[in-house]
Amino acid sequence: MKIQTMENESLKKVFFHSPTYGSLSFQQVFEKIIEFVKEAPERKYSLIVGSDSFPGEETVFVTAIIIHRRGSGGRYFYRKLKYEKMDNLKLRIFTEASLSLEIAEALKKKLSENGVSKLPVEIHLDVGKNGATRNIVKEVIKMIVGSGYVAVTKPDSFGASKVADRHTN
Repeated sequence: MKIQTMENESLKKVFFHSPTYGSLSFQQVFEKIIEFVKEAPERKYSLIVGSDSFPGEETVFVTAIIIHRRGSGGRYFYRKLKYEKMDNLKLRIFTEASLSLEIAEALKKKLSENGVSKLPVEIHLDVGKNGATRNIVKEVIKMIVGSGYVAVTKPDSFGASKVADRHTN
């Protein structure tokens, strides 16, 4: 199985899409996030990363980056990767979590390099205490929390279950 990650590619070759700005490099995404925060620096923000997948002939993984200005909207960016067909739910969920961690780590590094490390990064997971993923919720949360991030699950994980999910088809 060919897995396309940011470790395998230069960040300069990874493109994200935005309904507002079109196709952007990771650097451009980061710049748009900083611009958005600078528009109203007195406000509180959340930087959210969430992934979702859709198993078809190929499995499509979408990872979204959302900058949320609490109380008044936000902006989002997403990348779409196609993998070989992946029917195993547990493998798909852990791949989603890994892709989110990868982006969160890259964002955290850019934030600290640019003196904006106070912006909290949280990871939204497409898992919940009900439904097919209920048996792996604790494992996935431990993976995220053990990596130093806040893990948000359904029904509150809109970054994965709403934003990323919107672009899986």
